[in-house]
Amino acid sequence: MWDDAFPSFLIGLREGLEAGLIVSILVATLVRAEARSRLPQVWTGVLAAVAVAMSFGAVLTFTAASMPQTAQEAFGGVLSVIAVAFVTAMVFWMRRSARNLSSELKEKVTGALAMGSGMLILTSFLAVGREGLETALFLWTTARAAGESAGPLTGAGIGLVLAAGLCWGLYRRVLKINLTKFFTATGAVLIVIAAGVLGYGLRDLQEGGVLPGKTTYAFDLAGSIDPGSWYSTLVQGVFNLMPTMTWLQVMGYVAYLAVVMTLFVRGVRATAPKPAAQRPADEPKAERPARRRPVWVVPAAVVAVPAVIAGCVVAFSRPKPAGDQTVAVSETECGKGFTAPKPGRQTFQMKNTGGKTSEVYLVDPSSNAVYGEIEGLAPGTTRDLVATVAGGTYAWRCVPTGGRTVTSKSVTVSGGGAAMPVVPVSEQDLAAPLKAYKAYVGQGLATLVTQTRTLADDIKGNHLDRARTDWLTAHRTYSSLGAAYGTFEDFDKKINGRADGLPGGVADKDFTGFHRLEYGLWHGQSAKDLTGPAQQLATDCAGLRNAFPSQDFDPGDLPLRAHEILENTLQFELTGDTDEGSGTNLATADANLSGTRELLTVLKPLLTTRAPKLLPTVDADIARVQKLLDAAHDGEHWTAVDKLAQTDRQRLNGATGQLLEDLAPVPDLLEIRKSA
Repeated sequence: MWDDAFPSFLIGLREGLEAGLIVSILVATLVRAEARSRLPQVWTGVLAAVAVAMSFGAVLTFTAASMPQTAQEAFGGVLSVIAVAFVTAMVFWMRRSARNLSSELKEKVTGALAMGSGMLILTSFLAVGREGLETALFLWTTARAAGESAGPLTGAGIGLVLAAGLCWGLYRRVLKINLTKFFTATGAVLIVIAAGVLGYGLRDLQEGGVLPGKTTYAFDLAGSIDPGSWYSTLVQGVFNLMPTMTWLQVMGYVAYLAVVMTLFVRGVRATAPKPAAQRPADEPKAERPARRRPVWVVPAAVVAVPAVIAGCVVAFSRPKPAGDQTVAVSETECGKGFTAPKPGRQTFQMKNTGGKTSEVYLVDPSSNAVYGEIEGLAPGTTRDLVATVAGGTYAWRCVPTGGRTVTSKSVTVSGGGAAMPVVPVSEQDLAAPLKAYKAYVGQGLATLVTQTRTLADDIKGNHLDRARTDWLTAHRTYSSLGAAYGTFEDFDKKINGRADGLPGGVADKDFTGFHRLEYGLWHGQSAKDLTGPAQQLATDCAGLRNAFPSQDFDPGDLPLRAHEILENTLQFELTGDTDEGSGTNLATADANLSGTRELLTVLKPLLTTRAPKLLPTVDADIARVQKLLDAAHDGEHWTAVDKLAQTDRQRLNGATGQLLEDLAPVPDLLEIRKSA
């Protein structure tokens, strides 16, 4: 939580101190002018600014929650970019204005005193309101990036409380802070944080379909970096830097950081402006006695008006389209308000009126086939579910977190049309494919143990040419077991880990396994240097074979891996990213393709009944990729990726991409749904 809290703590401290200093100077000026009776007007303006900021935050939260997922991503991305712009402007403004903040505000307060109570309220409102709006926007973007973590709000709260204490100390002249140095130091840190927010916002815009390139990755360190480690969590929470980032994210991050930090540092080195000449303050003019009104009227109004406006914005931001239905979801009632829809494409507004997050499914109650679904519908939120309705029977099924499944009354739709429901899959349905695949993996591991022992004997006997051939044979065997990687736990990192992310790179003591031996065998290392790593690889493979029967193999991994094996192939092997000198990435890709083919074989009975046209299409895609891979080797010699002709490489990438696209429905078709 604390890694998510730090950026919000910093913005809360900085913005809170900025707004608090303004209020402190306003109050001090009034006290020195012997106008204490005007202090309630300052606090009224401050209260109005806080109310506006909180209402703005509510508008952001509730309007975004009611949007479809892609629209939420686009909306969040746009606001993240706006937040970065605001924070950047604030950083430069405070760097420039910190020296003369006090004198400028005193002049404004003197003028406001002369112009009446309304101007004093407006002065304090405008002075605090900007910081409040910036804080609300930045907190919304950081909270959205942190998901369900309470870190952003906790950090902001701590920062605001600390800022209030510092301002009180400054007002009482207990503390002395060099504001110029403070805002310079925090400004530099905020620029780095804002660069991360910009990268996160660009990713949201890609996910929302506004910007291209969401699958064009600059790097993917997910396989080399433990996402649960303290350092990974810290970097992701504080700087919004993820193990996997697209080229657009990286270019946006680097460009923003290079340009803005350069301008900021240059501005810091510039000579300080001369202090403004002091002008004698005019005595405040006497005011005519005002008609007395209850003291609570104005404060109540400045809180109520923004709240009412925010409520209206939320209410009217998602008008109900003609013909759509609003359907209630809760722990006790599911589908309240549901009536028989007309055939065709329909949008249902699903509103969670209960107290628990719920999965929602539109089903055929007779077969449990699913026509549409929403995952993770939070309490108090409304999201659209779009489904094609044809003649048949329909009902809603709600599965609250930790609660009992509730199914609504069914309705019958008359008419033609075609709807394509998905027959749900249970763990029992996947039991037979899982058993068959585990048997395949068990046989593969037994073969792997024999092959790695042979490889270790080759190296121990100084037969390095033979070792290079046997290395490729063993590595291809391991690569063909792709769907089980998630089950192998720590063994996969030991057996097939990469040097990326290790402090010492290829020389790091923790760099072990196939790629460690590949580097040594193709970079001239001696048999003496490689004997230890080779024996360790054989030991680790034997350990994996012994541990595998008792390892927890999630049945849901099978349909997921059908797509992921070749997704990793396209990202790593076909880019040459995992080549440590052997030039055999295409051989690994060939093994990955064999593993995918084996996986689809065990899933075939389930896929055939749910998508009869899918497997013939996929089989044709696999044959096309296989033909291109076969053309890239001659006997035991494989063409390195960077040695492929440009047209051949483009054909291979294109064919693999098409296969990935055709495999994409498999996880959805075979997802284990709670409604099943």
